[in-house]
Amino acid sequence: MPLANTSSAGPESRRSSAFWPILVGPGAILGLMVVGVAQPFPAALAAAGAAGAGYWLAKRDQARQAPVKPGAPLAPVAATEEIPPFAAILDRLPDPLMVIAAEEADDLTGRRFLFANAAARELFKIQHPGQLLVTAVRNPRVLEAVDEALFGGLEGVVEFETGGTQGRAWLAYVRPLKDAPGRSRLALLALRDETDARRSERTRADFLANASHELRTPLASLSGFIETLRGHAKDDPGARDKFLAIMLAQAERMSRLIDDLMSLSRIELNEHIAPLGRVDLAMAAIDVIDALAPQAKDKAVTFDPVLPPRGGAVVDGDRDQIIQVIQNLVDNAIKYTPKGGTVRVEIFPGLPAEAAAAPRDSAAARMSLLTPDHDPAERYAVLRVTDRGPGIAREHLPRLTERFYRVEGQKSGDRSGTGLGLAIVKHIMNRHRGGLTVESVQGEGATFGVYLPMAKAEA
Repeated sequence: MPLANTSSAGPESRRSSAFWPILVGPGAILGLMVVGVAQPFPAALAAAGAAGAGYWLAKRDQARQAPVKPGAPLAPVAATEEIPPFAAILDRLPDPLMVIAAEEADDLTGRRFLFANAAARELFKIQHPGQLLVTAVRNPRVLEAVDEALFGGLEGVVEFETGGTQGRAWLAYVRPLKDAPGRSRLALLALRDETDARRSERTRADFLANASHELRTPLASLSGFIETLRGHAKDDPGARDKFLAIMLAQAERMSRLIDDLMSLSRIELNEHIAPLGRVDLAMAAIDVIDALAPQAKDKAVTFDPVLPPRGGAVVDGDRDQIIQVIQNLVDNAIKYTPKGGTVRVEIFPGLPAEAAAAPRDSAAARMSLLTPDHDPAERYAVLRVTDRGPGIAREHLPRLTERFYRVEGQKSGDRSGTGLGLAIVKHIMNRHRGGLTVESVQGEGATFGVYLPMAKAEA
């Protein structure tokens, strides 16, 4: 059954119907001439013109309705548009891509970049074509795979990591290119970023290992107290209240531990992605001081803030994470400061990296726990939190940012920590391309300092 509005007439019927206008128009004009209504000569001219116009219109309609033969090539939609050069297409690819040229196998310094797209130039800081391969890629396994492709015709895949504080994991694909007589040997080197996948695997493994290890102790305590309460202590109101209080403390510790582990896992997953927001560091410090004021009041600890005016220390960063950094540092200072002591919070904007990381007390034990890769022209805002606690011995400083590491013999008050606070601070500062330092004098207290890149002035 034919579809609606679809003509079932074949080519022959269409051809015959198309020529009817040629006969009807001139015939009508000649008929008027015969009956004497029209003059003979003008009528003959009009009939000839009508016949010519009808013939032209019929041929045009027939050409429009002509079916396309099967297998006939179609006209290009945009025949006038030019395909962009392949170099321009490759230059826009998001993954680094390079073409390596070499002459002699024995000339180890003769491997040069014949082509590098924008992603490769940015990653390896390639300034111009013809630059030596070894000035950008120094991994021996990658260089060996390139040689095998150039002079052995072998394909290869290599896993490697780039150094620096923002280390990344890569897969390098090396393929030989067809040689042309009288020309250099060529090989294609393509990289794929595997940082997210590797970081996810490591985060899952670390989370399971840390959670199983750290949750074992509070779970054992809860199980033991439950058995005691079901046994001989079930009729002892004093023992029951004491055990229930301990069980509540252990349950709260487990909750804090899980929250910190989840927070650390989320931070590690996005650690290689620089934040895009802007934060007023002084206003963030004020918010933290106000939030922790009740806790400080309970311990009779006072704050001594030394802060710039509003807008004087604006940094690039994620506000929630920067608040978490300040809160962890100030919370630790409150815990370790004795009753009636003072916690000092200071912010100094506009310092170069050397001044931001410089020691304040020559007699103090000092350690840089995180040093960023920085531009000499970069300016930083420094936040320092100083307590008047027992201080930290020099041998403990390198391990302070390890997960669950606690200084032996020190107590942090009634509310024990999870041992993850400084680890979280370090990972957040690494994401923000900042630094972390610690200074301590035993018996006099400790100072933790963080410094973040200041926001660039908008045009």
